[in-house]
Amino acid sequence: MIIDITEIEAIHPFSRLESLKEAYGIIWILVPILILVLGIVLGVLVIVWLEREISAGIQQRIGPEYAGPLGTLQALADGTKLLFKENLLPSRGDTRLFSIGPSIAVISILLSYSIIPFSYRFILADLSIGVFLWIAVSSLAPVGLLMSGYGSNNKYSFLGGLRAAAQSISYEIPLTLCVLSISLRVSNSLSTVDIVETQSKYGFWGWNLWRQPIGFIIFLISSLAECERLPFDLPEAEEELIAGYQTEYSGIKFGLFYIASYLNLLISSLFVTVLYLGGWNLSIPNLFCTELFDINKRGKVFGTIIGIFITLTKTYLFLFISIATRWTLPRLRMDQLLNLGWKFLLPISLGNLLLTTSFQLLSL
Repeated sequence: MIIDITEIEAIHPFSRLESLKEAYGIIWILVPILILVLGIVLGVLVIVWLEREISAGIQQRIGPEYAGPLGTLQALADGTKLLFKENLLPSRGDTRLFSIGPSIAVISILLSYSIIPFSYRFILADLSIGVFLWIAVSSLAPVGLLMSGYGSNNKYSFLGGLRAAAQSISYEIPLTLCVLSISLRVSNSLSTVDIVETQSKYGFWGWNLWRQPIGFIIFLISSLAECERLPFDLPEAEEELIAGYQTEYSGIKFGLFYIASYLNLLISSLFVTVLYLGGWNLSIPNLFCTELFDINKRGKVFGTIIGIFITLTKTYLFLFISIATRWTLPRLRMDQLLNLGWKFLLPISLGNLLLTTSFQLLSL
């Protein structure tokens, strides 16, 4: 049998070209994800530093100041310390549930960042059910907390996991009703990009904050409860449950819970910005000079950078409110927390949805 060597030499460059195209496609998919993850990690480090500085100012004491300039590297030093600490396992607990729980809590929150529009056309996945995807995915986080509490074989941890599940169920329903009110009355869409674009015409007068003031207050309270921040940190109340579901954890697994709480706080603030505060749009009314303030018509790089800056500015201004609330208000009791969710926020959010639907029907 005679083999044509020239044909083989012609096939090899073609196969190499195809493999290079496939590798380029994989890299093109992974690069935006890696950029988003790096941005999220940097954002969490900034939040930790801000919380320590703000809490120090509220309590009239000196915050972190030795690790890096103005203590900016203190959070990185704490993370490095947790990374090298010993990873302990409960002797009579379920080690599989104990190990999987922190990962579920972090991954379920990280997936929610894929639908956040940081600027015009600067989003990982623009889905038609974007906001409901966030609600569905974030509801998996309490499952990880419940698994962690059950796998620890500790009554304090198990009670903390049960509290986390009960609290999440109680406040996710008003949260969902507020999002449904925005999608029905304002944008007729669940896409986060569409919701931002419907608020872009009249500057800050076009924000959903003015169209849905009751929904904004309910969303604010429910998001704080979902993040388990004071005054809603009942799943890890140190006076009653030592540290709740994370009592038996140490090392990097404890660090994952620590990161998850700040990831949840950041994603909640981003959604407040997207749903109620106009997203990446400027807060200046552009009725008379639309071309000057229209970010969408600017250059791609410049417009994207300005949009990201505006989004993060609004997000961190809202984060200041969340952090100040933690160091200002006392903790609720468990019965007060559930009464607030089921007896007050749920009926008010239902009434807000009915009122919104009535206005929508009358305007047809």
